[in-house]
Amino acid sequence: MAGDPCLLGVDIGTSSSKGVLTDPAGTVLATATRPHGVSRPRPGRVEHDPEAVWWADFVAVVADLLAAAPGPVAAVAVSGIGPCVLPATAGGRPLRPAILYGVDTRATAEIAELTDLIGADEIVRRGGNRLTSQAVGPKLAWIRRHEPDVWSRTRRFFMASSFLVHRLTGEYVLDHHSASQSDPLYDLHAQAWLDDLATEIAPGLELPRLLWPAETAGTVTAAAAAATGLPAGIPVTAGTVDAWAESVSVGATRPGDLMLMYGTTMFLTRVVPAPVVHPRMWATTGVFPGSFCVAGGMATSGAVVEWLRGLTGGTDYERLTAEAAAVPAGADGLVVLPYFAGERTPLFDERARGVVAGLTLDHGRGHLYRAVLEGTAYAVRHHLDEMAGSLAPPDRVIAVGGGARSLWTRIVSDVTGRPQLVPEQTIGASYGDAYLAGLAVGLVGRDEDWTRWAGRVEPDPATADTYRRGYTAYRDLYPATRDIVHALG
Repeated sequence: MAGDPCLLGVDIGTSSSKGVLTDPAGTVLATATRPHGVSRPRPGRVEHDPEAVWWADFVAVVADLLAAAPGPVAAVAVSGIGPCVLPATAGGRPLRPAILYGVDTRATAEIAELTDLIGADEIVRRGGNRLTSQAVGPKLAWIRRHEPDVWSRTRRFFMASSFLVHRLTGEYVLDHHSASQSDPLYDLHAQAWLDDLATEIAPGLELPRLLWPAETAGTVTAAAAAATGLPAGIPVTAGTVDAWAESVSVGATRPGDLMLMYGTTMFLTRVVPAPVVHPRMWATTGVFPGSFCVAGGMATSGAVVEWLRGLTGGTDYERLTAEAAAVPAGADGLVVLPYFAGERTPLFDERARGVVAGLTLDHGRGHLYRAVLEGTAYAVRHHLDEMAGSLAPPDRVIAVGGGARSLWTRIVSDVTGRPQLVPEQTIGASYGDAYLAGLAVGLVGRDEDWTRWAGRVEPDPATADTYRRGYTAYRDLYPATRDIVHALG
């Protein structure tokens, strides 16, 4: 194919897959999106079919991108939701649907048992994190206990990115960042697998070779080329978890940077120069060697917005936003706890549930929509308050994701009192993937930054007192209702 080389990135998200084709300077040449859903076979269980979602989406997205490619593809990088658990045979054949990240809360008993067996302090000392619904180890233990036939054939496990890398190259690898979320199997300080704990929790499981996200895992095989249309022999990077690819997409990779990702689940990543163990957050490696992060993730945020939209007959977002914008700050006394599927950080309460407090007959759809947005903003402030206990204020906050250019961003800045930088390019993780692909083959330099800024959202001081009162109510509401919602659940 004539023309300059292109870089291809694909990200597998919770509710859609996105791909981008760029040139080595970061100019977007083509994009593609494919929506999908999750399976919820029982309460607390959230899964993806790796063939019908991960692989089928990848193939479809790549086909769209290749059709628009003005030149040859030089390298491929992928990212995806994580940490996930997909058990597979030694040859990489999936044995059941993939168990998703912390929104899947099935392994509650295994979390408690492994914590007692290994010791809570020992788990944190070695891996940096307590065991929660986000952890990989308890989910492997759940499969071993509840699906012994599956476990008897399990030799490998994949996440979304590593599964695609295996399909493309035949290599069994996992990036260090994804591994650092595989608690309690990874030593955050030594940046290596904890083989003793892996043998105890998941005997017979082969752990993948560890690479950094921008390292080349292998090249596209002839079989993968035939299935995808990609040229055989081109390099494929190790990939990583979507939120960290998204941080690369906006240059949020320096100590002091905080990325706020607006999506189905809201995510925060704060880059730090050394491992920081926080009792209510996650400690992870960063994208590049020598970098580390403190991170937080909500179980629902954009998902509650979508739930409300469906509940009101599929009202379009423009109309909902206009109605919410017409409602004053504080939603005329409504406060929402957005814990509709439990909550991950900083509560670590898989039994938490959503609460709407203060409803009257005078409240309408716009009030409720604004209160949902404000509830997620209060949750962001809760995370920032937790981080403030052990970290200096962030140097800059960068907004990314589908909700980064909306009323939502404005409300978050007003509630937190923090300005947010908004990038021009909001494609997200797949754009970061393309950058990582360029790094892998030397078409992009490590010091290059593709980010251009669309604007800066400043907090409105006129709302400060209203939101201070609303935040106090938000923080008081959870302990006041926790026992009740636990009993109801």
